[in-house]
Amino acid sequence: MNSLGSDREVVENKLILLYLIDGIKAPVSNLQITKLILENKFMNYFLQQQFLNELLDGQFLQTESSDEKVMYKITQAGKQSLGYFSGLIPSGIKGRIDSSISAIRKKIKNETLITADYITESENKFVVNCRVGEDNFNLMEINVTVGTRNDARTICSNWKRHTQDIYAEIINVLTKQRE
Repeated sequence: MNSLGSDREVVENKLILLYLIDGIKAPVSNLQITKLILENKFMNYFLQQQFLNELLDGQFLQTESSDEKVMYKITQAGKQSLGYFSGLIPSGIKGRIDSSISAIRKKIKNETLITADYITESENKFVVNCRVGEDNFNLMEINVTVGTRNDARTICSNWKRHTQDIYAEIINVLTKQRE
């Protein structure tokens, strides 16, 4: 037995990761994967990270960047392997993943509807873009230029953490009767 456990455990753990990522049906962040894996005690954090890297190296997973976050998604090779070997995942584990997936999908959808990012135009000019949407509809989009990277980061952070409050405040200011 090697330090990672039996070969069957290694395969099972990799299949669990593939099953989870495939089931979400959207790119998923490392943090979201980790949360589900650790909450359900499927494997420890270090094994999860090693297996994610091995699945990337084997081209069963791929990554894409979104809002400065690395997102994982399953490849065609990963789907094929999962199709062939998903029977190796215990049904109890599949059930726990399946019952958690809808909550995760909803959280991912909400996160993708709220975006904030900035681009550097020059040494002291940063353009911040903040958006909030519902389904395929933009509720609000704001572009603002600031003089420091720190201000741009603060705006992005505040928008992502306090979108509802900021949205309500802006609507209140804009709809206030003025003389």
